[in-house]
Amino acid sequence: MTLTGPKALVITAPGINCDSELCAAFHAAGAQPQSELLQRLMRTPSLVDQFDLIGLPGGFSFGDDIAAGRIMGALMARSMYPALREAVLRGVPMICPCNGFQIAVQAGLLPGPSGGGEQWPELAAPASVALAPNASARFADCWTKIEVPRDTVCIWTKDLRIDAPDDVLPSAHGEGRFVASPHVVERLEAGGQIAIRYASSDNFNGSTGAIAGVCDPSGLIFGLMPHPERYTRWTQHPQWTRIDAGVRTHDPLGLRIFRNAVRWVRGDRRGAHFEELGASAL
Repeated sequence: MTLTGPKALVITAPGINCDSELCAAFHAAGAQPQSELLQRLMRTPSLVDQFDLIGLPGGFSFGDDIAAGRIMGALMARSMYPALREAVLRGVPMICPCNGFQIAVQAGLLPGPSGGGEQWPELAAPASVALAPNASARFADCWTKIEVPRDTVCIWTKDLRIDAPDDVLPSAHGEGRFVASPHVVERLEAGGQIAIRYASSDNFNGSTGAIAGVCDPSGLIFGLMPHPERYTRWTQHPQWTRIDAGVRTHDPLGLRIFRNAVRWVRGDRRGAHFEELGASAL
């Protein structure tokens, strides 16, 4: 059988343990996932050019030594940043759940250029946000209600309707508290870069502004601490047998997030999207 659909690159490395779930989520959304080791991509960064979507999975890359995502982020910044920068410039959506979010921040991919006409830098810039230890100082594993700002430019979450009790996402982390200065948060809000928030009663890790995920100015790179790849089937919900059968006729929230990106790639809406954002986004 001939496979169809956009090709999705899933980057894995020692300690990453959510690559299979991320591949399954891309596949369920209609993409062709392919897992590649970071070491191979570091040797041949041009391999990135073959893909239409990219995923940085969760886990404990390199044992989270020094800090969560620090080592893998530094390796990617040193060897892969130009290839990933070019991928963004050609319109490749990238999702970075949990450890992937931490890695993307450390690699200089998020939150991205600050705007004002600034182009994507040739080299990775220092991070202006951080994912700090949870306010409880404990690892947390829970399902939380989320909210999507109406003005977000994130192509993964834009226009998602969050209005049902089952519109939740699972989280599992010890260092996921989003921290940024008031100036940076103001800039992210003004640019529509807040992609998702925890509901006011569900900000379990103490994130600034209840921010659960952000995107870069183009809306393509999406980093978040929850795991949408773990909620692409109704049977993954902890109380799925109690969800009304009529509700289960539509896709779970996690799958809708991945379908958004696959649909965007298939629709070839790159030009209109970037024109709408303006030249200062890239």
